[in-house]
Amino acid sequence: MNHKKSLKLIIALSLSVFLFSCIPSKINQENYAAIQNGMTMEEVKAILGEPTESNTTGIAVLSGTAATWTSSDGMSINIKFLNDKVKLKSFTEK
Repeated sequence: MNHKKSLKLIIALSLSVFLFSCIPSKINQENYAAIQNGMTMEEVKAILGEPTESNTTGIAVLSGTAATWTSSDGMSINIKFLNDKVKLKSFTEK
């Protein structure tokens, strides 16, 4: 790769990293407060996006999901769903 192409690539990557870091995280106190008991997973995803981690288990007619959303700066929102409805939630800062 020649010097000019390398420089363009470095500039493009640097700009991408800068722009990505300017996007505000959805993992914040305001969005945490918007999550209410009884909301569905889809309603929560509309606020927070896809979870970083999610585990689902089921027994007979009961289904439980534990989902975690984690930001790059160490904050996280943990939500427990029972039959696709929010039952418990917690917010952790760094």
